[in-house]
Amino acid sequence: MARKRHKAEEIVTKLRQVEVLTAQGRSVAEAIRSIGVTEVTYYRWRSEYGGLKGDQVKRLKELEAENTRLRRAVSDLTLEKLILKEAASGNF
Repeated sequence: MARKRHKAEEIVTKLRQVEVLTAQGRSVAEAIRSIGVTEVTYYRWRSEYGGLKGDQVKRLKELEAENTRLRRAVSDLTLEKLILKEAASGNF
């Protein structure tokens, strides 16, 4: 069976479904099974997306992408600076 990659909004929706089902009296294990994921996946999702709403998840993903882009830019500039420093001192 092929693995499915869930979008962040889907994950938040499924976490809310589990909350509703447990509030209705079902056990956590039954609620997790009803949304179609394993307990490990559920608890990993809950730790990452626990108290977030849909728009907050979207913003979180945007910020993570921007952070990755900025880290890459800083590392590239640092590497260029080191190369220029070596070239200026004549260490070829």
